[in-house]
Order: sequence, then C-alpha cells, then structure tokens
Amino acid sequence: MDGLSEIEVDADSRLDDGDLIHLGNLEFKVIHTPGHTKGGCSLYLKSQKLLFSGDTLFRGTWGRTDLPTSDFNQIMDSIIHKLLILPEDTIVYPGHRKIYNDWK
Repeated sequence: MDGLSEIEVDADSRLDDGDLIHLGNLEFKVIHTPGHTKGGCSLYLKSQKLLFSGDTLFRGTWGRTDLPTSDFNQIMDSIIHKLLILPEDTIVYPGHRKIYNDWK
C-alpha cells in the first residue's frame, strides 16, 4: 500500500484479552480492540480511570478502517462492546490528537 516491503516479526510473548500488565504499582488490563488492525488492543488503568486506546479511537472519531488488516465492523464492535461499557468518567488517551482530515 505504501511501497514498503512487508515486515515479519516473531513475538516473544503474547497478550490475551483480559491479561494484566504490571508496571510498578500500576495494573493495566489488556482489552482486545481489533478493527484498525487485526491485533489491536487498548490498555485500561482502572485505578486511575484511564484508557490508552491506541488507534482504535482518535480525537472525535475512530481509527482508520481502509488499511490491509482493518475492518469497519470489527472496530465498531470493539468500541460498542468493549470501550463504551467502561465507566462514563474514563479519560481516554487516543492514538492521535488530531484526526486525519486536520493533517496538512
């Protein structure tokens, strides 16, 4: 798509939906949110009510779904059934501050 050759990487570990990642005293829950990419995930820090959504969410919209492993129905399912069920006061840190239409 962008003229670059395909990159293959061997994973040294796997993150499954619901896994917990510990960084010091912080505990992040892995939430699989495919749609922007096949293996997309978000990280939820329940104790601080923070969500790092990666490219599943952008400011004011969702991530692109016109890429090789993206899927519109999957990203909508991820947002509706996995992210919108989080507490209403959750602060979201999206993958991008600006949406693509703002880029100059």
